Amino acid sequence: MEIILHVGAHRTGTTSFQSYLRGVAPGLAAQGLGFWGPRRTRKGLFQGVLSPASAADSRQAQDRLRCALAASAGQGCPRLLISDENLLGSTRACLRAQTLYPQAGDRFQRLHAALGRIDRVVLQIRSLEAWWTSALAFLVARGVAPPPAALLERLSREARGWREVIADLACALPRCDIVVSRFETCAARPDALLMVATGGACDVPALPEGGIWLHRSPALPELRAALAETGADVTRLPMGEGPWRPFSEAQAARLRERYADDLFWLTAGADGLARLTEDPKPGRDRRHWPPASQKRGQDDDSQGGRLAGTR
Repeated sequence: MEIILHVGAHRTGTTSFQSYLRGVAPGLAAQGLGFWGPRRTRKGLFQGVLSPASAADSRQAQDRLRCALAASAGQGCPRLLISDENLLGSTRACLRAQTLYPQAGDRFQRLHAALGRIDRVVLQIRSLEAWWTSALAFLVARGVAPPPAALLERLSREARGWREVIADLACALPRCDIVVSRFETCAARPDALLMVATGGACDVPALPEGGIWLHRSPALPELRAALAETGADVTRLPMGEGPWRPFSEAQAARLRERYADDLFWLTAGADGLARLTEDPKPGRDRRHWPPASQKRGQDDDSQGGRLAGTR
């Protein structure tokens, strides 16, 4: 069975993508593509895989996962798409370490051992300024205190970016096809991201009317309300009705520059470790996207709304 992993990252449209896949799963299964999303992977399926307590725990976890894979293969699915951003780690762990997915390499070494094979990994990235801003807003909405100025400064000067995360994945999965897409290109187009994930190996179902836009970053009023519920000091957040912008302009500029360096590296070939795709269907003229049957516009934001406001 061919195994494709969509690993997020967090805050890059993962919830919209998974919702889309759940809706079209029967049609994909008819084409031989199975789907596991968080509703399955987070119910004990991967327990003991990524952080085993003991060697026996690891073996038990591997046996459980291999049985699940065999069951999917027995249902006539020669390919399996697994989508779960928590495979990379968590936003809380990133904040605690004050860096981007510090344990990605170790986690994927264990994951590869458990699955037996991983043919393709799909990673969606976005500007580090926007990623940290969205991640921090997500955490504050769940009770984490707003970061102090010193922490924001450290985050803006952190050397680890997407290039280092990709290098860790490549080291853990030396023969795996690592495909990188940009949030700015595919976040509003889960159908396009599916094309990236499968390499155009299946017919992609159309999006529902109006598109899918889920789990957007909370705005300032929502964040202040979340702080008030916990009895925290709401004055730690600025007043206003729009999005929260925790970084100063100088800090944001440093993070944008780091992202530009990452994109330059990817565009130049990523030292052979990964490939950046800007096309929703690599190898096809973008003028033929989307299929005529979808009757939708070609702009990345054709489904309505703005990318900056989505997860």
